[in-house]
Amino acid sequence: MSSGDGDLRELGIFLKARRAELDPLQVGLPETGVPRRVAGLRREEVAQLAAISPDYYTRVEQGRMRASVPVLESIARALRLTDDQHAYLFGLAGRPQAPPRDGHEHRTVSPHTRRLLDQLTESPAVVLSDTMDVLAWNRLAAAFLTDFDRVPEKDRNYVWLLFNDPALRALYDDWETGARACVAYLRMHTTAHPRDARLRALLSRMGSHSDFQQWWQAREVAVQSTGNKVFHHPSAGTLTLDWDTLTSSTAPDQHIVVWTPVPGSLSEQRLHHLAVGVAARAPESPRPAQP
Repeated sequence: MSSGDGDLRELGIFLKARRAELDPLQVGLPETGVPRRVAGLRREEVAQLAAISPDYYTRVEQGRMRASVPVLESIARALRLTDDQHAYLFGLAGRPQAPPRDGHEHRTVSPHTRRLLDQLTESPAVVLSDTMDVLAWNRLAAAFLTDFDRVPEKDRNYVWLLFNDPALRALYDDWETGARACVAYLRMHTTAHPRDARLRALLSRMGSHSDFQQWWQAREVAVQSTGNKVFHHPSAGTLTLDWDTLTSSTAPDQHIVVWTPVPGSLSEQRLHHLAVGVAARAPESPRPAQP
């Protein structure tokens, strides 16, 4: 289906996964004493909480009915969805809450954005697409994360590298948390790019990673925003950095991710020393344009 039509089958699987996470007592339902065959809420209980008929909810979860906006809101409240999960639900239902997208990623990074990256000499920064492709980066990001120039273009995806680049994997103090978050970001964007050939190819190639498959099937979703990570860099040492995601208003499917240290911290000193070394090795002539 197109992003405008949504994906009712996936919506049903998503709803089933979310109700399986809820305990009846957690949502105010009385204990019946009847043993439960499966974890979480029954369909009838979700329908009761959402104030709709069990038959209606069943048809929605089975992908046989496209729910109205008020019903989706009721179901979201019943399942206690987070803001990110709420947005994902509406995307799957073909009722996006944001202006319609054209379904195609802008893969060309503007000269203004490239200039911004190059001017961030003390902070690693990259431009990621909705589907986590690395579209552009500054020199400090190449020195801190990995040398993206040496990565084949087809492999230049942050999720792929996080699972397949030993150096990038070792950089993370808590690799599993970071990797799970990236998988959740990737799934969050699938409703906007259901026919994206690059995304399908990536998912196919990631099939050999059992951790990825497990987390992908868990259908956790999240939006890139801000956070904090501890890294162990081979030359700079241990650094604690905050990261922020900036989205361009002219290219909403491009996201600038910037890592920064707390001012006055040891991490700031160490990152500065790494930046000084990068600047000393910088070529006199401009770098060739990144693909």
